[in-house]
Amino acid sequence: MSAMFRALENRNYRIWANGALVSNIGTWMQRIAQDWLVLTVLTNYSGAAVGITTGLQFLPMLLLGPYGGVLADRYQKRVILLWTQVAMGLTGLALGLLVVSGTAELWHAYVAALCLGIASAVDAPSRQAFVSELVGQDNISNAVALNSASFNTARLTGPAIAGVLIAWVGTGPVFLLNAASFGAVIISLFRIRASELAPAAPASRGKHQVAEGVRYVRNRPDLMLIMVLVGILGAFGMNFPIINALMATTEFGVGAGEFGLLGSIMAVGTLAGALLAARRAGPRLRFLLGGALGLGAFTLLGSVSPSFWLYAAVLIPVGLASITFLNSCNTSIQLSVEPQFRGRVLALYLAVLQGGTAVGAPLMGWIGSEFGARWSVAAGGIIVLLAAVAAVIVVSRRSSLSFRENLRMVFRRRREPAV
Repeated sequence: MSAMFRALENRNYRIWANGALVSNIGTWMQRIAQDWLVLTVLTNYSGAAVGITTGLQFLPMLLLGPYGGVLADRYQKRVILLWTQVAMGLTGLALGLLVVSGTAELWHAYVAALCLGIASAVDAPSRQAFVSELVGQDNISNAVALNSASFNTARLTGPAIAGVLIAWVGTGPVFLLNAASFGAVIISLFRIRASELAPAAPASRGKHQVAEGVRYVRNRPDLMLIMVLVGILGAFGMNFPIINALMATTEFGVGAGEFGLLGSIMAVGTLAGALLAARRAGPRLRFLLGGALGLGAFTLLGSVSPSFWLYAAVLIPVGLASITFLNSCNTSIQLSVEPQFRGRVLALYLAVLQGGTAVGAPLMGWIGSEFGARWSVAAGGIIVLLAAVAAVIVVSRRSSLSFRENLRMVFRRRREPAV
């Protein structure tokens, strides 16, 4: 099998990847349907309402995500994932039934987004850390990249399918299909052979385990750099579901089909970036910083694109830059963090990323509503670009922040024979 897909040689990972792909398609369909429902059905094109909905979905990760990491380090990840998938499926089912019956109100969308966020705060750390149990240390980098490829394949197809379905039958059936898609992950979790997993030793029970994870990150300058950059980029550079909705409706005057198409076009870039990452042996600092710089620069370019199709074209390099940055961050954490801290560090990473989105989404939506969608895009691009330039300057001046030394030590430990 090609080196790009070597993790798929593992039976357990193959089963997991197939189930995740189906679920990811459903998730992206729901994201488009949720934004469209709030923007055009439950409000009169309120970017602020879309921002609040997105914020409610991601805020629980900021508040509860670290505790989800403690659960991931302490208990069986497969069991946690079974419960969280059931919870998210039931939430999608409830909202879908409300929409189909014509009784959905704005507060229903808010509550559904919050419930999904709570379930995701528990699910995400276990889901991320579960990868290492499926494939072992040698193939983590490839598996992380393939996970991103799967996610972005879904991002390529999900919005397009959602756009067609919304125009054809409305948003309600899209929520119902997403609820059904969680069954694919649940089935895959039952089919995985537990005897072939490589679980880390569970963390011992004790007080202040979240604080232990925070201290671990604070003592690692390389991890601190990741967290700061991820927080800024999550808040101001990765709110494209909101920005694309505003650009599509208020700047270009197009409908649901074209709005869904923007998500699919952006996914071309993210899928390409994920596949390129799958060919690399491990994370490199230049890809992390280069991805951040590219995201800021191309986002700024998108703010001045004069037509729908030029704006859509710019989303391809935006997607490529964003996934290059995120893959480099995720792989750096997976490879360099000690197993007993991996769940908590990944939870902090996700809390900062999605918590930043929760904080930034309402602000970016408000800017778009008050000053125009282009100003929202431009503001995000400028902030991300300035943060990336600052990171380059800091890294160039402080060699102690180098990722290379940390990762060399990790790879050296992996090569050394057991004594």
